[in-house]
Amino acid sequence: MKRIAILGSTGSIGTQTLDVVRMHPETLRVTGLAAHSNGALLQEQAAEFGPKHLGMFDADIASQIGALSGMDGLIEIATSEDVDLVVVSVSGMIGLRPTIAALDAGKEVALASKEVLVAGGSIVMPRAFPNRLRPIDSEHSAVLQCLQGERLDQVDQIILTASGGPFRGWSRYCLENVTVDQALDHPTWRMGGKITIDSATLMNKGLELIEACWLFDISPDQVQIIVHPESIIHSMVKFDDGSVIGQIGHPDMKLPIQYALFGPERISSPAKPWSPVDTPNLTFELLDEATFTLPDVAREAFKIGGLAPAQVNAVNEEAANAFLRNEIGFMDIVRCVERSLNGAKAGTLELESILATDLEARETWRELLDRNRGVV
Repeated sequence: MKRIAILGSTGSIGTQTLDVVRMHPETLRVTGLAAHSNGALLQEQAAEFGPKHLGMFDADIASQIGALSGMDGLIEIATSEDVDLVVVSVSGMIGLRPTIAALDAGKEVALASKEVLVAGGSIVMPRAFPNRLRPIDSEHSAVLQCLQGERLDQVDQIILTASGGPFRGWSRYCLENVTVDQALDHPTWRMGGKITIDSATLMNKGLELIEACWLFDISPDQVQIIVHPESIIHSMVKFDDGSVIGQIGHPDMKLPIQYALFGPERISSPAKPWSPVDTPNLTFELLDEATFTLPDVAREAFKIGGLAPAQVNAVNEEAANAFLRNEIGFMDIVRCVERSLNGAKAGTLELESILATDLEARETWRELLDRNRGVV
């Protein structure tokens, strides 16, 4: 019996993790649940799964439902003695401290929060070995599966696939007038608001590129992004001998979630099995780097190193959320992130310096727009 805590249990990844638990009640037991502010759904989940620990990031709602509150509550759940594995699927940088605390406490971590490794990979990964941090992202789960039994020193290239998002084939000019509803209309995946906007700008692929470099100890120049509209091949690995191994399946996050919980063991999954006749025509395209520039911005941030990835990540998160609130335009997100590399800091890579850079970037990100387009 593996005892798990889910941080972000009311979000897309959290609810699908509970679907996996429902299918394997004999091997998985939920001992902790935490959410940001959806108290009603958290209580429903608690009534079904009976966890010992409940957490709510919003302190007011936490007091109403009798849950642990804030960051301290998340960390307490992540380090509890009756937790073996922590699923970190909270939005944004909130997941960094609980991930570090869980690893320091000897827990396994199944990670869905991209920002944890993007901003804090340098301090997270030394804590993660051997094999105590497993990715939930479908792309990185695919790479991990392709690498089973293989040698990392024989990897020539990691190929991350991208659906292309809702604006595949559009020009930068056309993207100026994109609405929030258009950006949230992803052709393949159903996800939370911020990550769906990242998929529309293709910043999600930039964040995944940085994650891949940390997870698989590979140079950013060895990570290629290829557009694959059908979203059936979730990523591939090319080896020194020229052969390529890919992981194939329908777009369903329950499979990578289950692999993060049980891998490399293979057991029955709630995901629909794939057959070659389901999608006989698979297509691939080069990424339009002239229109979708943010993956290259992320690549450059990783090369600069230091606190640059944390700075770029924070600016992107603030700009994407501002767009969701209809405060700025779609291409303003892109301009903000492109300019965020200016004056990127080297700095000392410690938890406090990363968090300080993150906070500073969030407090000043609008200046990136003010200096270039007047009033935001």
